[in-house]
Amino acid sequence: MLKGFKDFLLKGNVIDLAVAVVVGAAFTAIVTAFSDNIIDPLVAAAGGSDEMGFGFQITDNPETFVNIGAVITAGINFVIIAAVVYFVLIMPYNHAKERFGGPKKGPEATETELLAEIRDLLADRSASQD
Repeated sequence: MLKGFKDFLLKGNVIDLAVAVVVGAAFTAIVTAFSDNIIDPLVAAAGGSDEMGFGFQITDNPETFVNIGAVITAGINFVIIAAVVYFVLIMPYNHAKERFGGPKKGPEATETELLAEIRDLLADRSASQD
């Protein structure tokens, strides 16, 4: 029972997903601070105002402001987090998996070899039933 659980946890996709979630959560504070203190002022400088952000207002109501700067900042945050996850965790993990992953698979059988094997198995099965 525990072996099956261990096999499930050690599958590549589960580990990749877990790493991405943990690291993404851990770097959120760092990236948020970076974007709030560096990226947002730069975007606001390009837009001309820090009060409303970089965007446009549809009507006189301030709640109709379309904040394009927030979308740009979110995109920059995503790229930063994705780069950190990839270069700090995924690349070393893949390298370690290749290095210590176990025996390499041999060459795959051709279609003819597989059909011959199926033929032989069927012949053995029919011979044992007679």
